[in-house]
Amino acid sequence: MATSVVESAQQVIEEEETSEPDGALSIVLFSGTDDRLGAAAVLAAGAAAMGRKVNVFVQYWALVAFLKGWVEQDHGISPDAGPAGRDAFRLLKARGGYQHWSETFRQAKDLGDVRINACALSTDMFGVGIENLDSLVDGIEGVAAFMADATGPVVFI
Repeated sequence: MATSVVESAQQVIEEEETSEPDGALSIVLFSGTDDRLGAAAVLAAGAAAMGRKVNVFVQYWALVAFLKGWVEQDHGISPDAGPAGRDAFRLLKARGGYQHWSETFRQAKDLGDVRINACALSTDMFGVGIENLDSLVDGIEGVAAFMADATGPVVFI
């Protein structure tokens, strides 16, 4: 059975002495493909396991993936992966070695201070309110509020 992302992160913590976190990890998530959503979730879980605050700012096509009833849908993978990447991703899922990105985000939230907020501009653009979003989403905020909380590295996915 595959080791979960959370278990892997906890093993790293046990093996290394950790210093005081260097501020929040802020993730700007604008791609809505399963591979990129998964990458963001893994980063969030790892940072949360290390005691870092995590802010995820969900924009544009990623917002669609967080709509109620859409989270568990197949969102495909990035065209950058090419045919070999698509095949490898399908094989990973078929073998049971893939943990859905939404579950990894849920585990990250259980581990630490992880907030997922939808971009106000994107919600306005798509005509979406908080009531239309999955419970993973904590709220809606503007870019200025997100940037005010970005006290550490900012990752764009």
